[in-house]
Amino acid sequence: MEIWSAAILLFLIIDPVGNAAIILSMLKPVARERRNKVLIRELLIALAIMLLFLYLGQSFLSVMNLKQEAVSVSGAIILFIIAIRMIFPTKDGHIMGELPSGEPMIVPLATPLIAGPSLLAAVMLLAKQEPDRLLDWTLAVLASWFVSACIMMYASQLHSLLGERGLYALERLMGMMLLMLSVQIFLNGIMDYVK
Repeated sequence: MEIWSAAILLFLIIDPVGNAAIILSMLKPVARERRNKVLIRELLIALAIMLLFLYLGQSFLSVMNLKQEAVSVSGAIILFIIAIRMIFPTKDGHIMGELPSGEPMIVPLATPLIAGPSLLAAVMLLAKQEPDRLLDWTLAVLASWFVSACIMMYASQLHSLLGERGLYALERLMGMMLLMLSVQIFLNGIMDYVK
């Protein structure tokens, strides 16, 4: 996989456009002057978690005696579920389920919204498949995180520009793309296991 392909995959999993409405609703109880500071803090925590899983995920897999195929298939299943929720959201519209109230601290913005289980599985899978390319995967993580962070920092402007229907349509489109990617990752995992 190329760096740009990995970055696009990670960007689609983060889904900053689809998460714009969730970010706005999560930050609503926070004082207006603190919102950007809270979001930046959560984005940095998410980046740290992503890099931690990129570099230490292999050790975790070894300790847990998990094979690459198991991570691939389980990651694909999680991606599939998130993609389905993006295409067919629940009544409250939250992809990640029930959200706690108050100022977010690590949960739910940093994780599972930005650095969720499917993203962490994808990052570990990249490191497991080609461990000699950790620098490439670091660049892919940083690129996807940076573009996502820029979009999330302007969530309210994006919401104003696209409107509710525009965000709705864009999230469904990203959900369809993520659904196709999840099926491909699942098939790759099954084929690797059969080999």
